[in-house]
Amino acid sequence: MTSRQFFSCLLLCGYLAILSGAAGAQSVAYGGKLKPEQANMDILHYTISLTVNIPDKRIDGYTIIGLTIKQPTTVLLFDLMDSMVVSKVWVNGMQNAFTHTDHLLRLSNTASWPAGQATVKVQYGGHPTIAKRPPWDDGFTFTKDSTGTDWVAITAEGTGGKLYFPCKDHPSDEPDNGVDLFVKVPRGLSVAGPGLLKGTETKGSSSTFHWKTMYPINNYSIVFNIGNYEVVTSEYTTVNGNKVPMQFYVLKAHKAQAAHLLEMMKKSARVKEKYFGEYPWVKEKIGLVETPHLGMEHQTMIAYGNGFHYSAVGGMDFDWLMNHEFGHEWWGNKVTAGDWADYWIHEGIGSFGDDLYVRDMEGEDSYEKIFQRSVNRIKNDKPVVLGKDIEEEAAYHDDIYSKGAFFMHTLRYVIGDAVFFPTLKKLATDSNYTYTHTVNTDDVQKLFSDASATDLAPLFNLYLRTIQKLEVQVKQLDSAKYRVQLVNIDMPLPFDVTTDKGTTRMMLSKKGEIINSKTLPVLDSRVFYLKKVVYE
Repeated sequence: MTSRQFFSCLLLCGYLAILSGAAGAQSVAYGGKLKPEQANMDILHYTISLTVNIPDKRIDGYTIIGLTIKQPTTVLLFDLMDSMVVSKVWVNGMQNAFTHTDHLLRLSNTASWPAGQATVKVQYGGHPTIAKRPPWDDGFTFTKDSTGTDWVAITAEGTGGKLYFPCKDHPSDEPDNGVDLFVKVPRGLSVAGPGLLKGTETKGSSSTFHWKTMYPINNYSIVFNIGNYEVVTSEYTTVNGNKVPMQFYVLKAHKAQAAHLLEMMKKSARVKEKYFGEYPWVKEKIGLVETPHLGMEHQTMIAYGNGFHYSAVGGMDFDWLMNHEFGHEWWGNKVTAGDWADYWIHEGIGSFGDDLYVRDMEGEDSYEKIFQRSVNRIKNDKPVVLGKDIEEEAAYHDDIYSKGAFFMHTLRYVIGDAVFFPTLKKLATDSNYTYTHTVNTDDVQKLFSDASATDLAPLFNLYLRTIQKLEVQVKQLDSAKYRVQLVNIDMPLPFDVTTDKGTTRMMLSKKGEIINSKTLPVLDSRVFYLKKVVYE
């Protein structure tokens, strides 16, 4: 199997199998229509302080939520799994009444809390959900490494942060000022978390690790991992000249393999910065942590469990899992869909970024062959964008990867590289689409339409909001004359048309074009479109 075949198979078959396993695995809704009580809150900061009792598989502690109340209210509503037992709640330092049922923590007051900033503290504990098949489903994983040492991981993408801390669990609202995470574990173990390690305090038989991120962060990235880790470090100089520390929290038994993977990560970063702009978290770190599950795109501390199994791309070692999850630092973490309905922006554009890595390392021909193979693997059994206010589980299906990436390939062909690549970078770098500003499909559509001076709505609608293939009719008029026209899209599109005279690029539309050829015209032989060609 060639490197290109291996790479394509993993991303477009193996990784989609992960999605197929993940779909339907969750039972608690994440996202969907924003509740009015939560729409009235803007989350500013979380402080999470927990003690992890590994033998008992239990956590205890508190979470402090800093927020802004938009309009006076008598109700504050947060999400928290019922497996966590709340003992006390305070609002602005005053103990407050609450109810906790159906995974909702409801705080009520006879007098309205005024508009403005407020602080809520929740004291709680319990036995968190145990993941049965991580990362295919969510929960805590309590296991042992090869030396018999405790090893703990959290996966939460399908359920969200409410898995273990009270929060406003909706993709549209990330804590503007980040998170402080304090985790107490048995002495001798280490905790890997998001942002920067601000300090470690060891007293008696336990150690407390303080991790802090100053950036907005999605709730499912607010996780930690515990293990017998060695921290292998390096440094990366970004495209803008900023020096960013690289840290790999690797199991001590695998320390010797860590430096090589970090070097691969640097190659990946250079390619991604070329297309998407500077690494998004330059004030913190580029991080990896070895996990007992396959992987996840946790911000500045990517979960890695691919076992150091490499293929070759461009004649050099390549780790598809690391490269894909690292791409989510731009797509998913920096550019974030505010509605799970638009999840293709994370996974489709992220997967397209994987293909761009092949383009840079092996050339245009290798890049195009990925799509020539992958087009037949697109299921096309449901639209990529299913509407609005969609829950994570419903939005999470195979084609947000494969068809989402293929759509970006199509879009590139339609508007041309001179417009496409600068616009793609703008989407990943402009403050209107990044960090505290979430995006949706309409935003992406408008951005590319404005940049290309073309109304791209018909293309976006056909490929992302329906399961139709682009239909083209080729009708023979006489022995050497054909009429070629688009059937189900009302906009002109460029096509490579091969005749007896060779291949030329021409615009096709619903009104049709006459082509003179002694041979049957062949359309789009390099496969830029998901299409159906009807010959008459």
